[in-house]
Amino acid sequence: MENNQTISHQLAHRTFREFTTDPVPEEVIDTLKKVVQWTASSTGKQASSVIRVTDPELKKQISEVCKQEYVARAPELWIFIADNARNVQIAKEVDSFAEGSADVRKFFAAYGDACLNVQNTYNAIESLGYGGVILGSIGNDPARVIELLHLPKYTFPVLGLAFGKPNQNPEQKPRMSMDFRFFENSYPELDNMLEQIADYDREMGTYYDLRNANQRVDKFSTQLAKYYAKPDEERQNMLKLIESQGFNLKPLD
Repeated sequence: MENNQTISHQLAHRTFREFTTDPVPEEVIDTLKKVVQWTASSTGKQASSVIRVTDPELKKQISEVCKQEYVARAPELWIFIADNARNVQIAKEVDSFAEGSADVRKFFAAYGDACLNVQNTYNAIESLGYGGVILGSIGNDPARVIELLHLPKYTFPVLGLAFGKPNQNPEQKPRMSMDFRFFENSYPELDNMLEQIADYDREMGTYYDLRNANQRVDKFSTQLAKYYAKPDEERQNMLKLIESQGFNLKPLD
């Protein structure tokens, strides 16, 4: 089957971290807002929101949280948040606020909504000739992001998206075979994975990430070994922060 234009863009996905100084036109911003508006939402509750960061100093402070200074240079920086604050307020105004308004299901539904919005928006910007980078790095210090963006109770920052007209031409990062990621009816037993991903390891060893120009990245297996070697101390207490935002993640007695 011949790919349509949407799928062709998706299969050519790359991450861009440097952009021209050209602003993104407001008509494009309006279109992207509509994309967010019509993205799928858990039970239709629309429990996510976006904060567009236009203040240069605020961008700089968020880039410091990300530990990625290029974030401050991006023409557009959007922060996607899990947002139950609006719905909780509506529930209060109809006098039906209860403990269940901020339970674990509500949090993860809102978190999932925010993730769906990020990916849908990214698909849209690629289709319009723009490029970007999804920023899980706002999770380095979500308490600081909450402070900077004045996020109220029942909200939580999920992901950022920096985008604009690309000013670089990165390689497409290799991906492992879907034989290891797409299964039918059950999850297979895992064994001899190093042997099975040997070709992918070799392919990753030839990939150049523009963040480390002229330097090849580690093999995928080596990256994983480093990633899982020790807990992420900066993020280990994230559940406490989520609960401080009003969500109840504790199991029921």
